[in-house]
Amino acid sequence: MRRVTYSMNVSLDGYIVGPDGSFDWTAPDEEVFRFWIDDIRDVGVHLMGRKLYETMLYWETADQERSLDDAELEWAALWNPLPKVVFSTTLSTVEGHARLASGGLAEEIERLRAEPGEGDIAIGGATLAAEAAAAGLIDEYRTMVYPVLVGGGIPFFARDERRVDLDLVETRTFGSRFVHLRYRVAR
Repeated sequence: MRRVTYSMNVSLDGYIVGPDGSFDWTAPDEEVFRFWIDDIRDVGVHLMGRKLYETMLYWETADQERSLDDAELEWAALWNPLPKVVFSTTLSTVEGHARLASGGLAEEIERLRAEPGEGDIAIGGATLAAEAAAAGLIDEYRTMVYPVLVGGGIPFFARDERRVDLDLVETRTFGSRFVHLRYRVAR
């Protein structure tokens, strides 16, 4: 069965976006960007909310810019053909290899798990991930911890007072600044 993973950059105090809506502190260095390039190779479909979809739209045409380096071109070449499912109540159309979700999150995940296909079902965005977590649909949590305290904003984990036991699967330190943590939900 395909795994459902939730991966995002996170501040040391647990936020994916600061209190002012900024996430400028999440710019990856070369080593971390290479990690995300390698990570996306294991994704078969990416589920995202409207905000993340609109942020990632940049990559739909980024490969046409002459200023991109080889790593950015490689990311665009992997990201653009990747199937994406967008959950939004305000968008009526999406671009590229994206489609609007036709059902609820649980129904989409169930359908994707039943379909033939390889690769993880990745979830991006805290709101969507909170819904998946509340329904017990996330198999793995993956965080890239950045050495910054932002003091508030949108948390990586929903604050729903629900206990979830996790097993540590992997840790990796990048240039002694960033730490990747990968946990599997203990079932």
